[in-house]
Amino acid sequence: MMPVSNQAFIAVRKTDSSVRPLDPLWQPPAIIWTLLGGQGLAIVLALAPGLTLDRMVYFGLASFGAMWVCLLSLAMLYVLRVPLERLRPVHIALVALVLLLLNTWLAAFTITQLLGSALSQTFPDVRTLLLQLTGIALTVGVLGFAAFQSHWRAQKLALHAKQSELEALQARIRPHFLFNTLNTGAALVHRRPEEVERLLLDLADLFRAALAGPRDISLEDELALARRYLEIESLRFGERLRIEWKLPREIPHVMVPALSIQPLVENAIRHGIERRPEGGEIEIAVSTMPETVIVRIINPLAPGGENRPGHQVGLNASQVRIEALTGGRGSVLTQQEGRRFIATVRLPTNA
Repeated sequence: MMPVSNQAFIAVRKTDSSVRPLDPLWQPPAIIWTLLGGQGLAIVLALAPGLTLDRMVYFGLASFGAMWVCLLSLAMLYVLRVPLERLRPVHIALVALVLLLLNTWLAAFTITQLLGSALSQTFPDVRTLLLQLTGIALTVGVLGFAAFQSHWRAQKLALHAKQSELEALQARIRPHFLFNTLNTGAALVHRRPEEVERLLLDLADLFRAALAGPRDISLEDELALARRYLEIESLRFGERLRIEWKLPREIPHVMVPALSIQPLVENAIRHGIERRPEGGEIEIAVSTMPETVIVRIINPLAPGGENRPGHQVGLNASQVRIEALTGGRGSVLTQQEGRRFIATVRLPTNA
């Protein structure tokens, strides 16, 4: 197999560096659970002993205050998200705690202004009320801070585990590529020595991409690397290998991890053309939809009617890296359609 480069798991590393601590707050589940937590706090306060105010009225006030404190805090964090991205996660959590306190005081001030004398019968000392609300806000904020720290550590550990998985895939792929390429070069030296230079130049391009370090490249450049690989294989297979490119006039500008589509082309050679005495045709097609770019690699099935999956290392590596780069919106899927085997790569245009 073509190697995942020394840094070919760049998709996960990019995801690691681009994940922002505040991102989970904008997800619907987080917003819903925040509001439910506020309502739960209002229920607890309404059931507390010693209240002289009607408990339903008190619950209404507490619910109103908790709702607006939560929504205002989330809104202010969203407005400040760009400058906050420059801070460390622990400092972001402290800023969030300060905003929670400020919004609690603002909500308390608003409620006292709206109710006036009606509220003073229950809370004659506004300063005591403010201290109580501050204590509640600090308690909730500290608990939220602990939950935030736990979630952030779990997220980082998950990313590191995925990176380790890709490193293991990398170690398994590299020997296959070297073995296949050396065999091709050895065969050419004896049969067509004049074409060895062409193979070495194409091989240099592929190794340059593999050793270039952490990076993502454009789809156009990735297809160019696949073309280099097919040129090497065409020297080995000769007329047994036929290639059909179906490309639009302009290749869509989307990014992919370096050497992520090329292994799928290599799978088409190894599990299709190589196992057919008569060879066959590899088709590589690129098409676009409103928000998706689709790349299809199609090869004929080997004798026996089924494509034997082999170890699928190249397929798994491509799938994991593309999903990591696109945040799960991209995919690599395979299917058998009649006498053809199809690998389909879907890439979001706004990844």
